[in-house]
Amino acid sequence: MAELGPLRFAPLNVGRWVIWGSTAIAFVVAPLVFDSGFARALLSQMGIMIIFALSYNMLLGQTGLLSFGHAVYSGLGAYFAIHALSLIDKGVLAFPVSALPLVGGAAGLLFGVVFGWLSTKRAGTTFAMISLGIGEMVFAASLMFPGFFGGEAGISGNRTAGGPFLGIEGVTFGPDLQVYYLIAAWTFTCMIAMYALTHTPLGRIANAVRDNPERAEFIGYDARRVRWTMMMLAGFFAGVSGGLSAINLESVGSGAVHTLVSGGVLLAAFIGGVLFFFGPILGAVVFVVFAFALSEYTPAWHLYLGVFFVLLVMFAPGGLSSLLLMNLRVASFGKFGRLRDPYAGVLGTGLALAAGIALLIELTYHQTLGIGSGSAVKVFGFPFDTARSESWVFAFALVAAGGPAFEYMRRRFKREWDAIAIEIEDWRRDNPEQDR
Repeated sequence: MAELGPLRFAPLNVGRWVIWGSTAIAFVVAPLVFDSGFARALLSQMGIMIIFALSYNMLLGQTGLLSFGHAVYSGLGAYFAIHALSLIDKGVLAFPVSALPLVGGAAGLLFGVVFGWLSTKRAGTTFAMISLGIGEMVFAASLMFPGFFGGEAGISGNRTAGGPFLGIEGVTFGPDLQVYYLIAAWTFTCMIAMYALTHTPLGRIANAVRDNPERAEFIGYDARRVRWTMMMLAGFFAGVSGGLSAINLESVGSGAVHTLVSGGVLLAAFIGGVLFFFGPILGAVVFVVFAFALSEYTPAWHLYLGVFFVLLVMFAPGGLSSLLLMNLRVASFGKFGRLRDPYAGVLGTGLALAAGIALLIELTYHQTLGIGSGSAVKVFGFPFDTARSESWVFAFALVAAGGPAFEYMRRRFKREWDAIAIEIEDWRRDNPEQDR
């Protein structure tokens, strides 16, 4: 017999363990640091949105399928989960509330099979239009069949119906903290599962189908079957997010399958960056801050979100994740210190300009939409009066001073950034064996 050589083991990926460990610690500590009811509700929404955005990116970022109807799978998953919760409350179904997201996931998987079989026959614009049509069809059905969908009022449930979790007295998922930790556990599990999927042969061939479907078929893979499989898996994880939403809100309405929800997850994925796994995570956090936190303070949050999205697509089409990685690359070459002062100047003048524009927007919104409550309005915690010229002069002065200052600092920053980029490329050309 041939003698076996020495066993070799792959080195431990310390960085990966640190990142995932830090993420788990952040999930545990976050509600203890931000302990208000509103903050915990916001954190719960972020967890649900992270799963939803990552499931969407399985289609867009990994497989190249632009969908306008992804809310179908999360929404239907939420409906099935809330019905299961009602059956648990009536004593008809013996099923743990903590596992209800699996019911939503199963529903999302089922409809991913059905709708995916139809929509994945084509890719590109055709797939996008089919997904939009399916989304509109399901939304219309949610109003046409009130027996299942509950009509405009929706369906309610009671998340404490299942009794204590694992027999532990007091753990009934009634308090918001317990609900948050349930959502966090599911979010962390789904993040690991979806990340692992990107490193499987299926995940790699999905990337190949995204980049060049003809070549993928030439080497023996059925591009349509790959798209269909990814559609089913994306539907499953979207359904899990819907099930968690049903537990969190204890109600599901027709808005869960609305096109606006599909548009929201599309924005979240693009804001974070669809080419990187952690991109949709960043995008989900930013989107929830806009949609749930900022909306508590201003009715103009849609405008701010739209402006932010347009600027990001224009100047950082790779999303926030691309900006983060570019700065980490500069830091890895030891040159980030040179950007400290330019960054401070750009951020400082940019905040002044943004404050002036936001003040003008808030004053205009209040004068046109909220004047019935009086001319006084609070912006950034400070009182202003739309009937007094001083408020408008101050806002215009901020814009007039911040605009030129920001442009000057932006050009200075760009010169320094371009110089650093040239130095890095020169170093890489001269030291190809040490390229990092």
